[in-house]
Amino acid sequence: MKEHQKKVIENYVSSYNNFDIEGMIADLDENVVFENITNGELDLRTEGLIEFKKQAESAKQYFRQRKQIIDNWEFDNSSVSIEITYEAILNVDLPNGLKNGESLNLKGKSRFKFEEGRIVKITDES
Repeated sequence: MKEHQKKVIENYVSSYNNFDIEGMIADLDENVVFENITNGELDLRTEGLIEFKKQAESAKQYFRQRKQIIDNWEFDNSSVSIEITYEAILNVDLPNGLKNGESLNLKGKSRFKFEEGRIVKITDES
């Protein structure tokens, strides 16, 4: 199971880095829940594949390029956590003062919950 989970997550991250939404959703459950937590606050939650896909398509416009690099893996039965380094170049001005063309560099963690080999929940924290 661990190898399958690792392969699924590597595909998800690679697809994310390449703006490939269809690749990102290939192993997601129809009822997938996605949560984004920034500075300890939940700032985005989607429920279901349609909402996830809509959000992923919308988010593409914010970046000229983006890359998640997996720094560490933790496996715990049906859940896998990865620590990531995130690098991106903005394609728009953001409300926090970052401007189009500037670099965004973050450290974060993503947790993936699996059921029957498919991802049922993703939680991103930065």
